[in-house]
Amino acid sequence: QLQLVESGGDSVRRGGSLRLSCSVSGAKLDYLSIGWFRQAPGKEREVVSCASTLYDDKFYADPVKGRFTISRDNARSTVWMQMNNLKPEDTGVYYCAAQDGMVASFLACTKTSDFTSWGPGIQVTVSS
Repeated sequence: QLQLVESGGDSVRRGGSLRLSCSVSGAKLDYLSIGWFRQAPGKEREVVSCASTLYDDKFYADPVKGRFTISRDNARSTVWMQMNNLKPEDTGVYYCAAQDGMVASFLACTKTSDFTSWGPGIQVTVSS
């Protein structure tokens, strides 16, 4: 059974950095596309970034471009998201999620229903 677990969440000040990890078990990461999503209080869950299994394509939401970097190591069954220059609006619960096969565009990453396995989520808090 495919399982994902996030780690690395914390409370930081504006301008700080965090690296979130998503550990994948129960399936080979090679065949999975992984997305990072976040949900702020009172808001809908939104995609932040995703890494496709196809050509290792990576996609980012506009608010995080240039600040967040997604990476993956299939041999270690782990996906990371490096978050730099954090802002208070980055506060929320962060989730990693997996879907079989590739995602070919950022639009595909926004289709949360296509991501069939989700981690429990982890809190990131950025104070001003």
